[in-house]
Amino acid sequence: MMGETKEKWVFAYGSLMWHPGFEYLEVSQARLSGYHRDLCILSYVFRGTRALPGLVMGLNPTGQCIGRAFLVAEENWAETHAYLDEREMINQVYEPSWVEIELEDGRQVEAYTFIAVQGHDQHVGHFSLDEKVDHVLQGVGQGGSALEYVQNTCRHLQEIGITDSTLEAILQAAVAKKGSK
Repeated sequence: MMGETKEKWVFAYGSLMWHPGFEYLEVSQARLSGYHRDLCILSYVFRGTRALPGLVMGLNPTGQCIGRAFLVAEENWAETHAYLDEREMINQVYEPSWVEIELEDGRQVEAYTFIAVQGHDQHVGHFSLDEKVDHVLQGVGQGGSALEYVQNTCRHLQEIGITDSTLEAILQAAVAKKGSK
């Protein structure tokens, strides 16, 4: 059964990559097959409000996602697991899941991550690029603006050698649209 191994890895693909908020023993670039990173979750708290929602990342089916994996000490797993669920499970927009990932050195490990719930009313994977840009520009919540979130994510991806052309296209379009106003 997945998640039963002694090694406890966390797969991060959004802000957890650059702000995990928990102690870890090892970090590695990692590949998750079968899912891709997407700005597909309406944010009503951290990057927007119900009146003006922003967008945050989710994992959607198909493709692959390059992110980061963090190895958590067994004795810290219960606390880390509780922290992650509290941080990520606002409005139940994600399905906490154990997935198989490949670490940069080729090891195949199981990792805990959060997959977007396709049928959730905050899931907007169907949004066009223009709709995503508009939500990135309008969203401001407890954690700051959705635009800052996308900028930070793109910058950190670049710093660790990960290219996400779709996310970068959304950022470029948002910056251009903001500059034209």
